[in-house]
Amino acid sequence: MARTKRVIAAATVGILAASMAACSSDDGSGKGNGGNPSGGAGGGGTVILGTTDKVGSLDPAAAYDLPSWTIIRNTFQKLYRFPEGSTTAVPDAAQKCDFPDPKTYSCTLKPGQTFSDGTPLTAKDVKFSFERMLKINDPNGPAPLLGSMDTVDAPDDNTVVFHLKNADVTFASVVASEVGAIVPSSGKYPLDKLADNSTLLGSGAYKLAKYTPGQQAVFELNDKYKGDIKPANGKFLIQYFTESSALKQAIENGTVDVAVTGLSPTDITDLRGKSSQGIKVIDGIGSTIRFMTFNVKSAPVDNKAVRQAIAQTVDRESMIKQAYNGTVDPLYSLVANGFAGHADAFKDKYGAPSKDKAKAILDAAGVKTPVDLTLWYNPGHYGATTADEYTEIKRQLDASGLFKVNLQTTEWEAYKKSFAAGEYAAWGAGWQPDFPDSDNYIEPFLRPDGTFHVNYDNPAAKALIEKERTSADPAARNAAFAEAQKIAADDVPYIPLWQGKQVAVTRPGVEGVDKTLDVSVLVSFWVISKK
Repeated sequence: MARTKRVIAAATVGILAASMAACSSDDGSGKGNGGNPSGGAGGGGTVILGTTDKVGSLDPAAAYDLPSWTIIRNTFQKLYRFPEGSTTAVPDAAQKCDFPDPKTYSCTLKPGQTFSDGTPLTAKDVKFSFERMLKINDPNGPAPLLGSMDTVDAPDDNTVVFHLKNADVTFASVVASEVGAIVPSSGKYPLDKLADNSTLLGSGAYKLAKYTPGQQAVFELNDKYKGDIKPANGKFLIQYFTESSALKQAIENGTVDVAVTGLSPTDITDLRGKSSQGIKVIDGIGSTIRFMTFNVKSAPVDNKAVRQAIAQTVDRESMIKQAYNGTVDPLYSLVANGFAGHADAFKDKYGAPSKDKAKAILDAAGVKTPVDLTLWYNPGHYGATTADEYTEIKRQLDASGLFKVNLQTTEWEAYKKSFAAGEYAAWGAGWQPDFPDSDNYIEPFLRPDGTFHVNYDNPAAKALIEKERTSADPAARNAAFAEAQKIAADDVPYIPLWQGKQVAVTRPGVEGVDKTLDVSVLVSFWVISKK
């Protein structure tokens, strides 16, 4: 996720399938949760969410992974927000925002808002939040999403004016994403460095009461919240697990109410068979994608014919069957299915997997076979099943006789630093869009200074990005997206592999989980209730 130097934290979170479960936890009294004026204060039980995800940061300036953004979503306000189940942003801290001209985005705040400590929220805080994000520019944070922003002014307490470097119709969606989280300017958050990871002071529907990294996060209703969200529970906890087996056991024995991510395809299949115990499995849409990534200036994939031959050889259906038991869908484009402008460009270009066609591509380019290829993957960040995925891809490439694959892995911190430094020629990665627009599947990938450091620079692709980002005409934007996908299929800086689904697993007494299974893949605490 990001605009010019996007590190793949949130977008590449290890979702095999976002899985949720629920059962009992406490007496449901919701005591000690404050008096949320928007409703829901103490009106529901305490919900315990279990997950194997690891939080990167609680500071919005560095938070850029799914578990971190989930917390940001529920504890901070933005100017606008995307409601659960919707791709249309609605006012949050702002009364209204609009573009008085293509390079200016102006917002008027709602009056009388405060942070959870009672400090007033004003335009000064909004200005501070965005300027701080850019000043810190954390290498793993979301600041690159604000690449279009030049300056921001706060002419009075209720008015914020963004001046853009260039026309960008997606800017409104960007500030409605979690990158737009508003922090106080009163000293809790330094201007030029990150806050302590125990610090979290927002104006959202929930406030963080206690946080023990890797163990537990406790959220209470924010009694100072004046927004439109009406929580259906009285308190929310996140319990962190290190193993998917422990998470599954917690679902079955009722020590957690909701389990999100980390359940293997086998776990999900097994849980589908336990309806007699009151366990319900709910399938939802997903927008997470996985793909192979190539540094187009690194041998042997600096030769486009090699990249095209790999694309012609990989059998997505077989890989999904072997590694994911059909819990994900094959993907033939960088743009996920269900998004405007999606086109199956790789299927159109390559058709069915064929080693004969792949050989013809290599022969025409004079490439000697087998091609030695070192392929990297990371199961720690993307889930244990990633090992099965890349083992199957290696088998396919080796079996063609055209490639000899050396499969390698390392821990996540070293992995992301190495591919960013250009040390890998080929590696596995993933993506979750920052905001619900097809631009977010195109711009971060095909810009020369894009997220994945692939050294790809195609003038035609750049022109198409400029066209879709400056046009208010949906038809023109979709045509640009379609053409960009064709270019990607021909140049192959990436090979899209699969698109994830969301799977919710619930127990009796828990409701509302289906409402949060949207394309954001961020859990909205407030829609989940427990009797």
